[in-house]
Amino acid sequence: MNEINKREGSLFERISALIEEARKRVVTTVNIAEVYTKYSIGQYIVEDEQQGEYRAQYGKQVLKGLSTHLTQQFGTGWSYETLVACKKFFIVYSNSANTVYRIESKNDKQCLSNSESVSNTTLLPKQTAMAEPVFTLSWSHYLILMRIENPDARSFYEIECTQQQWSVRQLSRQVGSSLYERLALSRNKDEVMRLAHEGQTIEKPSDIIKNPITLEFLGLKPDAAYSESKLENAIIGKMQQFLLELGKGFLFEARQKRFTFDEQHFYVDLVFYNRLLQCYVLIDLKTDKLAHQDLGQMQMYVNYYDRYVKQDFEKPTIGILLCEEKNDALVELTLPKDANIYASAYQLYLPDKAVLQQKLKEWIDEFEEQKALEEK
Repeated sequence: MNEINKREGSLFERISALIEEARKRVVTTVNIAEVYTKYSIGQYIVEDEQQGEYRAQYGKQVLKGLSTHLTQQFGTGWSYETLVACKKFFIVYSNSANTVYRIESKNDKQCLSNSESVSNTTLLPKQTAMAEPVFTLSWSHYLILMRIENPDARSFYEIECTQQQWSVRQLSRQVGSSLYERLALSRNKDEVMRLAHEGQTIEKPSDIIKNPITLEFLGLKPDAAYSESKLENAIIGKMQQFLLELGKGFLFEARQKRFTFDEQHFYVDLVFYNRLLQCYVLIDLKTDKLAHQDLGQMQMYVNYYDRYVKQDFEKPTIGILLCEEKNDALVELTLPKDANIYASAYQLYLPDKAVLQQKLKEWIDEFEEQKALEEK
């Protein structure tokens, strides 16, 4: 009888898993079908406006009337705002497929950028789309993505969202925290463009570094006094969000990890393992100004792990000093050039996106000018 129960239980588990997986595929298929449908709806609206060369106000009346008829026929979900979003979705993603449109408005003609409002414009085709875009996310994801002005940033977030299976809430948080700009500004200028085409690639220790690390989800007030232990406790309490902020491949192992050397006990604040780099990542938290003693201590932690903990097939240990204010000059002067130790600033509030975007633009412009001079 027990054998029958075991077989029954095993069969139930396998069939349950199969049904759950099938349900997930159905949901995914429905979500993707909705996205393609709304893309085509946007295309129909744009093509209809091209034929009539409507004034903006007339086009608005048409969409409001269309919304009323669709709602009567298919129920809720077809508001005027939704139809405007469909129109913008088509414009943004057909532009991504090498389609260029002209605006015909009451007073002028100009090129339409992805960031401009599309509710009060008439679009005339200048060039036919070369390829139809491929959609892999839900409509709710694309409502966030199509608001991103920079096409490189939008491509990065779309790749990462697909690969990491971010929820809508996680995507919104990553866009709001300027993840693309923070990663780009933490990289060699030659590697910035890879972000748009490949997402975040993890091939070497510096690839996991971003500046600043944003910890707004901890709920700590930037102007309030707090200790390193309070910061650590807050991170432990929000570990899922902290792992999302750290990036790809991180696994949490321990807090206040003790090791003993020469009859002395030492404690590493946070120990992680990165499965992509195949190495330990040690993080020490510093709420005071970074000092050379902190760097020396982290060097000792890294040396211990490399000599006594890591296995032969694993890569060298990485040390990160997470501090309120980093000092690159101090790090460079204190540590040898081949040290696998980094100082990364953290902040308890979302960064100013406009400032980061401007900084990144200046950086890329400078790089491209230098590259042009070298080619000449």
